Amino acid sequence: MSIYVGNLSYDVTREDVEDVFNEYGRVNRVSLPMDRESGRPRGFAFVEMAAKEDEAKAIEALNGAEWMGRVMKVNEAKPRTASAGGGGGNYRRNSF
Repeated sequence: MSIYVGNLSYDVTREDVEDVFNEYGRVNRVSLPMDRESGRPRGFAFVEMAAKEDEAKAIEALNGAEWMGRVMKVNEAKPRTASAGGGGGNYRRNSF
């Protein structure tokens, strides 16, 4: 399982996130997506922990908690799915 952590401060670092989640168990990985244009974090992260019990404890404790001036949204990450109908491309609707 992976944990989604949303509504993060744009000043947060990967180490900051890891430190907070280490309080609930061993963290295997933290992914902190960065904005291509600004080079700063996009305001969310994904955390993978060693034990599912630790992930559950972290979600319970941190969802809705205030950190770095923001109220975090912490829950089980949902798997990526292909969006229906696609997007972009050269699709053009005919008008009659």
